[in-house]
Amino acid sequence: MTPGLGAQLAGGITRFAVRAPLAEALDLCLFDGAAETRRPMTRVGETWVAEVPGDLSGSSYGYRAHGTYDPAQGLWFDPAKLLVDPRALELDRRFVQHPRLGVFGEDTADLVPRAVVSGPLAEVVHQSPRFARGGLIYELNVAGFTALHPDVPPAIRGTVAALAHPAIIAHLRKLHVSAVELMPVIAWIDERHLPPLGLANHWGYNPVAPMALDPGLCPGGVAELRETVAALHEDGIGVILDLVFNHTGESDVHGGTLCLRGLDPAAYATAPDGRLINDTGCGNTLDFANPAVRRLMIDSLVHFVRHCGIDGFRFDLAPVLARGPGFDPQAPIFAELAAEPRLADRVMIAEPWDIGPGGYQLGRFPANWLEWNDRYRDDVRRFWKGEATVGNVATRIAGSSDVFGQDCRSVNFLAAHDGFTLADTVAYADRHNHANGEDNRDGHGENHSWNCGTEGPSDDPLVIARRAADARALLGTLFASTGTIMLTAGDEFGRSQQGNNNAYCQNMPIDWERCDAALEDHVAGLAAARTARLAEYTRFPENGRWLSLEGAPMADWQWQDPATQGFIHEDPPARGGGRLRVDRGARAVSLRG
Repeated sequence: MTPGLGAQLAGGITRFAVRAPLAEALDLCLFDGAAETRRPMTRVGETWVAEVPGDLSGSSYGYRAHGTYDPAQGLWFDPAKLLVDPRALELDRRFVQHPRLGVFGEDTADLVPRAVVSGPLAEVVHQSPRFARGGLIYELNVAGFTALHPDVPPAIRGTVAALAHPAIIAHLRKLHVSAVELMPVIAWIDERHLPPLGLANHWGYNPVAPMALDPGLCPGGVAELRETVAALHEDGIGVILDLVFNHTGESDVHGGTLCLRGLDPAAYATAPDGRLINDTGCGNTLDFANPAVRRLMIDSLVHFVRHCGIDGFRFDLAPVLARGPGFDPQAPIFAELAAEPRLADRVMIAEPWDIGPGGYQLGRFPANWLEWNDRYRDDVRRFWKGEATVGNVATRIAGSSDVFGQDCRSVNFLAAHDGFTLADTVAYADRHNHANGEDNRDGHGENHSWNCGTEGPSDDPLVIARRAADARALLGTLFASTGTIMLTAGDEFGRSQQGNNNAYCQNMPIDWERCDAALEDHVAGLAAARTARLAEYTRFPENGRWLSLEGAPMADWQWQDPATQGFIHEDPPARGGGRLRVDRGARAVSLRG
């Protein structure tokens, strides 16, 4: 961590330091309940410092910054705004959205969370990640995953601690999960348009301070996360954090002043005319051409490895990390991450697209990174829908060499938090997002989904059977594919979002009492078969034989012939002669074995 920044204890004093190079003055605000005591801070270069006698562990604090307020020039200094320390590790409450957050001169001390001074933090012994390529990543929403679980004590349902419960670990082990990928556990704020609609953000992709754990999801703070990771590690399960470093919840020019905007507004990328660049669709974009932004990100990652034992990270809208303003595969952030001893061996996963110019960068991240592969999702769905050829799906099953070459870095997935669930992929031809309050305009319009004859729920036995067969065919394809695979929690037993493909503002916890047990057992069987031969899924075998469903060698023309319904692949004898069969007509996939 950058020396001196944040709140630190040393020599009988508590030292506070925050970067604010353009501020004219800064106040440290110490709280005792609602009572606030302000102490002027001293400039030391681009940093402001205040030292307070005594050990203030557990005390709450914030900052107020003085200077020019001129949003057109990218300056937002307003001493009426209580500001969260960008290096806060814990907060005393959750963020709440309110119009006063964005109004100059309106005091926000009653609205903004206070950072909590952490005492000395235990360090985790550095070990290799509990994850290997080819394994199963299990993506989950911390709150929704256990909020209704009957075996988890009510007091901890919906929290990070619940993930360490034996019932949860037993479920993960049944699926042979290699690592859980936790959707954001960093404290976030609702988007401005949600509270007037009576809605809230339930996913968390709108953070404010990048190290501060959400006190609703992780009320025990850093210790709770560390202990949960340790419990999962005991059972051989790694933990990957899904982090958002592409933007913050301070949003566009009409957003609130909560943290970086009020302290170091140059953290945000701007156009030559001073406008905030919006390569994220969220109103602002963090500027990774700024060394201070890169340092904040690196220090955040080091903290989670050093103090919590985190195995890896997934980066939302990851091209932003390499923008300056255009995407550069040789951007400084990659070398800086690789140079950090605590990060060099971590699992790094990119969501390789954003909405800025040249934002689609699948296959262009470093060779030691994994990448979410949306071409896999789309081509596999289109194949089973009857719209793609066997050539397309065979390329995806074989590791997407057209994208990654022979170095298989693909994270293959059928569904993720964003988009249709697996069950909804075979039950809805169109999105049904009316509950989101945007007249069904939000979310992707093209999902390569189908409804098997009836839109939405059906009691027709034929429709039910067709959907069950299609879901199993999709899952069989996933577990037969070369590369790392990802399953979103609940897809193993038929979780539905009622056709909503952008359910970030809907509270839809998993209903464990309404699970498709037969489908869950089927997925567990697929996972066991894959795990038994896991090394074979890191690289597709060379010199294998491609055959038609009739057993004859595949002719070149058959690969792109829409009438071709499947194929057989036989591994070379050196690989044990495993056999993979994909048959669209029979809605069936058989794994190697």
